[in-house]
Amino acid sequence: MRDYSLLGPDGRNAVESGLASAEWYHSEIPRAEMKALMKRSDRPAIRDTLIYYGLMIAFAGLGIALWPGWASAPFWLAYGVLYGSASDSRWHEAGHGTAFKTSWMNDAVYQIACFMIIRNPVTWRWSHFRHHTDTLIVGRDPEIAIMRPVAVARALLQFIGLPDFYYGISRMLLNATGKLNPEEASFIPETEHASVVRVARIWTAIYAATVAVALATWSVLPLMVIGLPRLYGAWHFVMTGYLQHGGLDDNVLDHRLNSRTVYMNPISRFIYWNMNYHIEHHMFPMVPYHRLPALHERIKHDLPAPSPSIWAAYKEALPAVLKQLKDPDWRLHRNLPPTAKPYRDDLHETALGQPAE
Repeated sequence: MRDYSLLGPDGRNAVESGLASAEWYHSEIPRAEMKALMKRSDRPAIRDTLIYYGLMIAFAGLGIALWPGWASAPFWLAYGVLYGSASDSRWHEAGHGTAFKTSWMNDAVYQIACFMIIRNPVTWRWSHFRHHTDTLIVGRDPEIAIMRPVAVARALLQFIGLPDFYYGISRMLLNATGKLNPEEASFIPETEHASVVRVARIWTAIYAATVAVALATWSVLPLMVIGLPRLYGAWHFVMTGYLQHGGLDDNVLDHRLNSRTVYMNPISRFIYWNMNYHIEHHMFPMVPYHRLPALHERIKHDLPAPSPSIWAAYKEALPAVLKQLKDPDWRLHRNLPPTAKPYRDDLHETALGQPAE
């Protein structure tokens, strides 16, 4: 049975076996091409960010203007997806520091997105660093969305944001008291602990003020703007997030084995900020989101065939996850095209000999 705790035996075994902070497989790209792909630019991110926040303001404004009539519902639903789902990808890309060329722009978008999705910006910067260092290494990766066997009720509740919302608020309140959870403390440097606490206290004050206004006006409207969209708007980032690694190998050192690239419609790609090119992102995390389609074209000869749609990806991933309910060691092994370099045995020894499709 897998122990996903960061302080449990699986984490210690990963360190002892060499899986932690190990070498990963990368497709070969000449240095000059890689440098061009990694080149940052403010222009695409400024354009997309202006559209993003402009749509949020417009939808919220129309929702408020039409409140409390049912005519406001479509605008709140659209606002909710931008608040509760698109904030996840903005948190992600700005956190990598690749969305914009200008550092303060990345920092500003990152801070706002962290607040909307209730992820402490200090904690999650270190959490995501660990996720990339030890992707799907059991006991090391703090961001594994689908564990084996999957907790079905929790996985379904995520579509309305309840487990994440509870986790975010409870962790915020804990940090606001001056304490860190032991797992957080295992990957956050001690020098950053005070920053975690300071952010949590500021956020607690903002949420308390919002709730106070709602109670004073005896209206849920303030919470429709701040807080509740994190619940009713979470479904899109959960839907796309489950496809990143769901059903694939864990405890391996080749992102072609544990990550999935999915072709998506333009609206989902805008909400998701091109994170559907997920193998590519994990192989080369410093490539900006707007260059991921070009990176995909450059290395797709070396990758498993991408899922042609969200629906097709779920037709592959869902049966795999259901099989793992009965056999947690079962995994979906994705075949490579003839043009690809084969999987290296020394980078995925733990997957050898396991049953595969």
